[in-house]
Parts: sequence; C-alpha cells; structure tokens
Amino acid sequence: MPTSRDLAASGPDPVHLTEVEWQSLRQEASELEFAWQETYQALVEAAYAEPALRALYPFTSHWALRFSTTTRPRLTIVGPCLTANRDGTYGVGRSLISADLGQCATAHEAVALAVRHLPSPGPVTLGD
Repeated sequence: MPTSRDLAASGPDPVHLTEVEWQSLRQEASELEFAWQETYQALVEAAYAEPALRALYPFTSHWALRFSTTTRPRLTIVGPCLTANRDGTYGVGRSLISADLGQCATAHEAVALAVRHLPSPGPVTLGD
C-alpha cells in the first residue's frame, strides 16, 4: 500500500483534482445570487451526474460549462459547451456563444445531447 510520502512524490492526482474542481463548481452554483441560479445549478448537477462528463475536468467561461481532458493550468477543451439560459432552457453548442447543436427544455436533455457529441477522450491528465 502506498504511503503518503509515495503519493506526494508521484505528484498531484488528476482524478482528485478533477473531483475537487467539480465540488467547487457545484458549491459555487448553489450559492449564486442571480435570477437564473436554479437553471444553472440544475445544469451543473445534471452534468455531474453523468459519468462521461464527471470524468472530465470541468470549468466555466462566461457561465458556460466546458470540459477538458487536462487539469489547469493548460486546459485541453473537449466536447460541447453547455449554457443555462435566463428563460429556463439550455443550449448545447460547439462554441461559447452558440447553441448550434441544440436548444433543450431540461438540463438532463442538454447533458444527454452533449454526451452524444463527446469524443472518447480517455482519462484526465495533468495540464502542466
């Protein structure tokens, strides 16, 4: 069984860093004080509940949920961008400002659509 010294010597664990980032994102979504907080939180929770997305490193840009196959600081973006809209709908697109892959009525529909457009990325690695 590895000791803490062995683990420290091997460097940071990208799987652990990914889980920490997910937990931070979920906490942030639950504490927002915006009119669209519930819609955004539903999107984050639906994405976290999906194993294919939960295995990726999550990050946001302009409140759009994105994914990476590497941890910070060098992100390798993969898959669609998910957005929660003020009207309670969700967008799935190839870029930050587009819902070119679809507009969805629920967070779960948006996540399912995103997964259909997700390449098989493999495990998350460190973004050194």
